[in-house]
Amino acid sequence: VQVVETGGGLVQPGGSLRLSCTASRNDFRKNAVGWYRQSPGKQRELVAVVSSGGIIEYAGVVKGRFTIYRDNPNNQVYLQMNSLRPEDTGVYYCATDMYRAGETWYSDDDWGQGTQVTVSS
Repeated sequence: VQVVETGGGLVQPGGSLRLSCTASRNDFRKNAVGWYRQSPGKQRELVAVVSSGGIIEYAGVVKGRFTIYRDNPNNQVYLQMNSLRPEDTGVYYCATDMYRAGETWYSDDDWGQGTQVTVSS
């Protein structure tokens, strides 16, 4: 499975970006999909996930600022990021093969290149 993430860049604090991910998989609509990020010196963390049924969860630090949505016919998932902060800086990765065990989401994805987001003045 191949994923292509785009939309990253350099933005000032308070600015916005929209990330896009296109996946080459036939079962896209059946899977939970989401976005992870890896900030410098930190482990990869889940930012947002949307289930196959449209249920959405966000990490607390992005709730109210980020919006995830999916386009099943085109195998795409987006992340609209508003009110960006320097701590949102990192490489953002798309996940298209996610599952939930208990209260925790996991990914069976082979990670793509990701897209770099830098929030700085």
